[in-house]
Amino acid sequence: MMSFFLLSLLSILAISYYYNNFLITTIQHLLVHDFHLDESYAEFILVSLRCGMLASILATLYCYLMKPTRKKHVYLVDFACYKPHNPACMCTKEHFLKLIKSTGKFRDESLDFLRKILERSGIGEKTYIPECIMKFPKYISLDEAKGETESVMIGAIDELMLKTKVKKEEIGIIVTNCSLFNSIPSLSSMIVNHYKLSHNVLTYNLSGMGCSAGLISVDLARQLLQVRPNCYALVFSTENLSSKVYFGNNRSMLVSNCLFRVGGAAILLSNRSSDSHRSKYYLKHVVRTHNGSQDQYYNSILEKEDEDGVSIGIALSKNIMNSAGKTLKANISTLGKDVLPLIEQLKFLANLVARNFLKIRGIKAYTPNFMLAFEHFCIHTGGKAVQEEMQKVLKLSDWHMEPSRMTLYRYGNTSSSSVWYELAYCEAKGRVKKGHRIWQIAFGSGFKCNSAVWCALQTIDPVKEKNPWTDEIHEFPVSVTN
Repeated sequence: MMSFFLLSLLSILAISYYYNNFLITTIQHLLVHDFHLDESYAEFILVSLRCGMLASILATLYCYLMKPTRKKHVYLVDFACYKPHNPACMCTKEHFLKLIKSTGKFRDESLDFLRKILERSGIGEKTYIPECIMKFPKYISLDEAKGETESVMIGAIDELMLKTKVKKEEIGIIVTNCSLFNSIPSLSSMIVNHYKLSHNVLTYNLSGMGCSAGLISVDLARQLLQVRPNCYALVFSTENLSSKVYFGNNRSMLVSNCLFRVGGAAILLSNRSSDSHRSKYYLKHVVRTHNGSQDQYYNSILEKEDEDGVSIGIALSKNIMNSAGKTLKANISTLGKDVLPLIEQLKFLANLVARNFLKIRGIKAYTPNFMLAFEHFCIHTGGKAVQEEMQKVLKLSDWHMEPSRMTLYRYGNTSSSSVWYELAYCEAKGRVKKGHRIWQIAFGSGFKCNSAVWCALQTIDPVKEKNPWTDEIHEFPVSVTN
């Protein structure tokens, strides 16, 4: 590509030089023979013309060379989701309630509330919790929290390296995210230490950004890949349960105990054009929406001490669904203009004008048909209520919601990594074909709504795939009832 560019540039310069010489010779003949100017005066005019033309060529060349370079494609080479190999970490809902009760820290009304949440959560009987929680409560410690994260991290990254055959020396960027657990050194440093990576690797560790942090990590890696050529970026997304179990009786803070489960994902991104033939997807769009400037959104998800001052937990406000809905609408309004067919954009615009400018009563807000823009939807597994609201707002079919529902059922809410378990589900089902568009969407504290749009570069053969669904995909989908 570069040699073709140089050859074209030299050809243009040669043609320009020949054409200018021809033009100067013609003008010289006219000035001396037709206009009868003095030769010295004619020479002065010709020199001025030559200088002007040369300056014009150089200015054009400078503008051409210094124009903003086209953004590099960011390829998703492959990804891996963690699946615990220890069967002792698999926990039924009934066993989880027994563990909670055995601590002696929860009142009877709190236990009844937890039971109702679990029954209505959409979570199945094979989700995973940390080994130390299975030994409640005396084994919960900093070392156990580190051990949980290291197990997920090494398990996911080892599998990713095996799938991609990328050498660790080739990794130039590492971005990690974990909202609740902030170790010193950081998670990104854990990776550098464990895999003995190069001293000049760029490392970033995101915390406190909630379940949407995985897509924020992808966006950060994307921006870094635009300025660091010929590079691989490793993104690792997880959450830590051992460090933040809530032992109080505040109902708004008990919900997170029920929903979150062990999980994590490692993603390898590349800006190398040579990787286009072997990568699964390329990144088309990232849209990030943050409504944290308003208190009602900011306080929707909040880590704090409970009113008894005995335990710290994550409080979910009653306003959280409203915050999610309005932030989602802001996000899709921005994303829509880039992904929706023109007819859908016109329908949305006409509806907006009718409601806000013409003040026509009785007209409901128009939700574009996003099924015309995407073949697959990976909607964060925030909980059954969140999934039902998302299906209603986006008017999606049960088939499109299946990856999200089955991920919640089988693996629970794995926080920022959940959208990758959902994409793995689509691949294991053999649904992803070349050219298909995938929409990953997640919510997070702040309050945030983030979207990533991927385009499949190849048809994914489920027979050749190895992911957390491979051995049991034939069992899904299942009916999810209260």
